[in-house]
Amino acid sequence: MGDMKRKSQRGSVAKPREPEVVLPPLEPYEGGLEPDGDYDGLELAGLDLAGQDGAGARFLDCALRDCGLDGTRLTAARVLDSVLTGVRGVGTDLAGAQLRDVELVDARLGGAQLHGAVFERVRVRGGKIDYLNLRTAKLKDVVFDGCVLDEPDFGGAVLERVEFRDCVVTRADFSGARLKDVDLRTVQRIEIARGVDALAGAVISTAQLLDLAPVFAAQLGVRVEDAS
Repeated sequence: MGDMKRKSQRGSVAKPREPEVVLPPLEPYEGGLEPDGDYDGLELAGLDLAGQDGAGARFLDCALRDCGLDGTRLTAARVLDSVLTGVRGVGTDLAGAQLRDVELVDARLGGAQLHGAVFERVRVRGGKIDYLNLRTAKLKDVVFDGCVLDEPDFGGAVLERVEFRDCVVTRADFSGARLKDVDLRTVQRIEIARGVDALAGAVISTAQLLDLAPVFAAQLGVRVEDAS
């Protein structure tokens, strides 16, 4: 019944279940990261975590605000019921991480490694992420809301109930991806560099169809030229 209700709300597209993060009172934390560290009910604010190793760490009911994440290693980390606001960094490594019931707000990231990661009930709101690596990742009930994604790589990823809402998505790679109930209709600008053949399971608007017509034609080997 839940899936039927979501479909009726947005025509033929099932709407994502969005996170509802309600944080408890948080304790300030001013330390660093440790491999397999356990961070519960903490606020990490204004910290420079560049180059630190938090592989396998667990963040539960946490807030990370305005933290520097240049080269920070968070492979296989678990981020649960948490909010990340204003985080920034180049080369942040979250390969194989799990994000569940998470809000990522106004992030400024470049070359973030999230290949093989699992997203469930995640909202990415505002900010700009360049060269986002989500190869072979699994995204379910995810909303990209008002953000800029430049050259995101969804190669081999699985996307289910994912909405790109009022975003700018440029030079995206969907090669080998599997999509189900992926809503692209309100994307302000969309460019597909590779993998247009993998867009089955996505919904686009009529205007987007016209914008993407050259890409579809090229995929089909169709030449488009007017008679002289």
